[in-house]
Amino acid sequence: MLEGHWLRRKHFTPQLLRQIADLIKQGERDHTGELMIAVEAVSPAHERKSHLRALEVFGRLKVWDTPHNTGVLLYLALDRHHIELIADRGVGVPNAMWERVCAQLQSRLQKGEYVAGVLAAVDDIEAILREHCPPLAKGELPTNDLPDEPVML
Repeated sequence: MLEGHWLRRKHFTPQLLRQIADLIKQGERDHTGELMIAVEAVSPAHERKSHLRALEVFGRLKVWDTPHNTGVLLYLALDRHHIELIADRGVGVPNAMWERVCAQLQSRLQKGEYVAGVLAAVDDIEAILREHCPPLAKGELPTNDLPDEPVML
């Protein structure tokens, strides 16, 4: 239990959180997708399965509540060492693409490469969203319906 808190304090510094938010904000200028990141230090006892917890967080944070149904949640359960990507119905991405992003991030985290790993995952997700989400219409400004800053649970 304490490991999750330690990992969050050590790796998810205010500087990294700002870098993530800036990267998400910049990436969302090119498409209608909306990326949100949630980092949970200690998973709640009421939900033992990380995937179901990620779905719960997806709903509670209202990641589904975007105009184009293109919200995506990157959920990290630090105490369980689990990563989940949940996408709304407007994001037509094969599961294999999300699984690849999760596997690459998991590999980097296991090597202790938290900063580089998370930033690379954000880049990968934004590239996928550029390819699979509708581009902004000519003259349309991004609405930024979800916060860019990671949510620390």
